[in-house]
Formats: sequence, C-alpha cells, structure tokens
Amino acid sequence: MAVKLVPVECLDLFCNRILQNAGMKPSDAAIVTDSLLFADLRGIDSHGLIRLSAYLERVRMGVMELNANITTVSDYSASAVIDARNGFGQIAGIKAIQIAMEKARECGVGSVGVKNSNHFGVAAFFAIKALSANCIGVAITNASPAIAPYGAKTALLGTNPIAVAIPARKQRPVVLDMASSVVARGKIRLALLASERIPPHWALDDQGQPTEDPASALKGTMAPVGGPKGAGLSLIIDLLSGVLTGSSITGDVRNITDTSAPSKTGHLMIAIDPSKFTNPEQFRSDVDEAIVRIKAMSSVNGGPIYLPGEIEAILEEKRRAEGIPLDEELQLNFSKLASRYGEPEPWTTSTLSKRGAG
Repeated sequence: MAVKLVPVECLDLFCNRILQNAGMKPSDAAIVTDSLLFADLRGIDSHGLIRLSAYLERVRMGVMELNANITTVSDYSASAVIDARNGFGQIAGIKAIQIAMEKARECGVGSVGVKNSNHFGVAAFFAIKALSANCIGVAITNASPAIAPYGAKTALLGTNPIAVAIPARKQRPVVLDMASSVVARGKIRLALLASERIPPHWALDDQGQPTEDPASALKGTMAPVGGPKGAGLSLIIDLLSGVLTGSSITGDVRNITDTSAPSKTGHLMIAIDPSKFTNPEQFRSDVDEAIVRIKAMSSVNGGPIYLPGEIEAILEEKRRAEGIPLDEELQLNFSKLASRYGEPEPWTTSTLSKRGAG
C-alpha cells in the first residue's frame, strides 16, 4: 500500500465527522481536529491524526470523557485553575490559554493551570494561540513516565514538553516546541509500527544502555536532552503542571495507550502581554531585528539558518498546498475508524464530494 497524499480539507472533514459520530459536540470536535491536523501539517506526525483511534479507545473503555463539563477551581486577577474533568486535553488547553490571554491583557501576565486532563497533543498548538492577541504564549504539560531521573535506571518522569511562541512584526514568529527527551516518545512508537531501527542516542533499554530497537526502548527509558539538564527540566515541568495544579504526583500520569484508569495529566498555560512591559510595536520590530541578525550569519554548512519553528512553518505551507502524507499504518487505522463510525475514508471520492470538491 503506497503512501497517499490527502488534502487537508478531507482529513479535517473526516476527523470532525468521526468525533461527532462518536458523540462529541461539534465545537469540541473542531478543536481536537485542529490540534491533530496542526501536528501533521508541521511534521509532528507522532502527535497527529494517528492519535485519534487511541483517544476514542480510551473513551470506549470509560477512562476518558467525551463531553466533559470543565469547571473552575480558582480564579484570581492573574491566575486560575480549571478542572478538565477527565476530558480531552485539547479542549481544556484551549480554554486555559484563552483565559490566560484575557488575564494578560489586564495584568500583563496570565497563568492558568489545568488539572485532571489528558494528552493534549502538540504544546505549540496552544502557545501559538496567544499570538492572535499579540501576546507571548507558553504551554507546558506533564506526561507518563518515560525518562529516568538522572542517575536512576527506572522511568519516573515524562517527556514533558515546553512550547514558547514569541510574536514578530514582519518575520515569522519564533516558536520553540521541545520535549525534555532527545525525541518525543511518539517517534519511537512510529518506528516500531514501521519496523524501523532508531538512532542509539534516542533511548535506553531497561538496563540503562543505548538501544536501536524501538521495542526495547519502549520497555526502557527515553534519553533526556542534555543528560542531567533534560532530566532536571522534565522534573520542573512536572512539578509546575502536575503537582502545582493538584492533578498528579510525579510518576502517576497514565500513558495514552493505558486504558485501565484516568490519565491525571496536568497543564500550565501562560500568556504575556508585551504592551505591559514595553512598546509592543517596538518589541515586535526588535524581534524582527534579532531574527534578521541571526539569519544573516554565516552557517557552518553554507545553507540557511533556521529559527525555532521555521522549518515546521515551511512544511505546513507545503502540506497545505500538496496534502498530508498517510503511510500504510495510518491508512489501515483510518479504514477501521471509517467502518466503525460509518464514514467514507478521507481519500475517497465521496469524501471529496462532501466538501464540495467532487
């Protein structure tokens, strides 16, 4: 089965319809769909549409809520905590960053914690939302154990990511999105599905030794970026997103494929309004100047110098124009979902007709 290039609009319709047929409210289905497509468009395939079936399986097994009623735990001038009530992390995350942006307009900085949530996809999806209000966005989350505390052999820390989006004026925004591991754990899972080896610096086996076998890697631990620095960063993110919000203690988050109990994931969203610190137009111009200076520097290989998030933005433009590639595994996954929820596969003529293209 060859790789298929499928128009973004078809995948958008397919994912929306599957979620709605499963019983999700249309407005929430749109948020989850946007998040998954955001990942695939930017080449973060491990957090994209491949996650849809895992989410729905958790719902089917009764360990994740399809239409959770998010509640407010605390609300102050510059901070708040909301309870996701075991719903989709994307929906709680969007609500949190929106509240943070509103508070930032008033106080300069707004921070919102989320407790009792689930996997929320790509952290940059939320940080970038703050750019619409000319704010700086920060998003962090904890995750299931995958990294060993430095010096230990057993996983306790997650690959806990941090994303920061900073607006520019004429240049692309600077968008840092990184896991505290060398790579996201989802890339190991993708390698396993594709029966591929992994680079030896990605992960360690259960004896703490580097491995190229993705199965051994998933039984062992992920290698933290920068050794003790990455392990330390992971711990700090866990304490700020899981412990600070009252969602979970370090090591208690459940994996997305674990259908035995709720995830207990926590998030923290922060928005910063530059206008409360300096002239906002001057700030964005100065960010432009910093970008121009960096890109004008001589590169080590003679090629272009990229800023954080730039490669992903370029790929997004390409995939919006040409379509998103679906490998054999994802095609089979979508065929099963299509059959289960009574929808045509996203690459069929009937799907194109539904969106008015056929």
